[in-house]
Amino acid sequence: MTRSTSVPRKQTTPPAPQSHGSAGEVFRAFLKLGLTSFGGPIAHLGYFREELVLRRKWLDEAAYADLVALCQFLPGPASSQVGFALGLMRAGPLGALAAWTAFTLPSALLLVAFALSAPLFAGPLGQGLVSGLKLVAVAIIAHAVLGMAKALCPDRERATLAFAAAAIVLLVAGPLAQVAAIALAALIGLTLKLPESAPARARASRPPISRASVSRTAGLACLALFVLLLVGLPLAQLAAPSQALAVLDAFYRAGALVFGGGHVVLPLLEVEVVRSGWVGAETFLAGYGAAQAVPGPLFTFAAYLGAVIALPQGAVFGAALALVAIFLPGLLLLVGVLPFWQAFRARPFARAAMAGANAAVVGILGAALYDPVFTSAVTTPAQFTLALACFMLLTAWKAPPWVAVLVAGLGGMLIGAA
Repeated sequence: MTRSTSVPRKQTTPPAPQSHGSAGEVFRAFLKLGLTSFGGPIAHLGYFREELVLRRKWLDEAAYADLVALCQFLPGPASSQVGFALGLMRAGPLGALAAWTAFTLPSALLLVAFALSAPLFAGPLGQGLVSGLKLVAVAIIAHAVLGMAKALCPDRERATLAFAAAAIVLLVAGPLAQVAAIALAALIGLTLKLPESAPARARASRPPISRASVSRTAGLACLALFVLLLVGLPLAQLAAPSQALAVLDAFYRAGALVFGGGHVVLPLLEVEVVRSGWVGAETFLAGYGAAQAVPGPLFTFAAYLGAVIALPQGAVFGAALALVAIFLPGLLLLVGVLPFWQAFRARPFARAAMAGANAAVVGILGAALYDPVFTSAVTTPAQFTLALACFMLLTAWKAPPWVAVLVAGLGGMLIGAA
């Protein structure tokens, strides 16, 4: 009789979630987006979805909608905050820095060059190019709304919530309407105990693709720094007046108090730089026009303003100071909230609330597709035809977004020259 021996199975603990990419990979992905993402913050969310959710599969539709919903609640540039969080999830703090730098740098450099040279987009061809870039935003956002609606509004309850959110945003004036629509949809989702969408259930059944590893201590430190700078910079300016410190304070305050995306920051900046006498009204409006013609976040308009303020330290220093100051508060708030958001998101009641909030995000994107994107971009049958062509390229031909951007730019110039 032989006795069989068995080797006890070694007990292992599952590895902690960690990044699945490198900062270099994140930088390359976001540099491509920074060079091709025309059309403003809502269009950027469509570009991000196309490149990082559908093509690269860094995360799924539900996780992406969670991020969008969170950033809609926070003041600051929502699309840049989403990009920063995606970089953080993919490759940690260096990935977050790489994402922000690569997405921001192209438009910032172009606007500084514009500030230091003659206007870049004068004449019918230049105006036609700007018009074409607005039209591609129509196609990008329509494609994003269609895809997200299929994933996040699979039943009549969530489709109704998406409609209600769109109606609120379209009919109620003010940037806080977006926050109210998401909050109301989350409350209804909690009340109805809405089930998670299929992508969210699939994500819960497997290890996370990526996770932003921010401790609660680090989050609280970022929130404390946000408040310290908001309160301390004006006091420091009173104690030791300097123009550089005044610029830092003005742009930080503008970035900290704005809800609703890049266009909403313009009145705040006008108060800070035009009424203070730093920049003339015509110079301000010329820079705003140039900001519409470049890819990337509209907040890079701050780089243009910092360059033309003419600080003693030089135009490049002024551009860098204003650029960092206007983005910093929104990024500090995002990092500060993320660790608490993750704990909240894991609770069953929160999943029901987020199912409603995600449906509201689809409705908000749909509302933005109409106003301001469609209403400001499409005014003639030729422009509508070009927007439809770009939409067909994205949906039927599965073309990458940069192809649609190229077609729209060339088509816009042809329409402008006609």
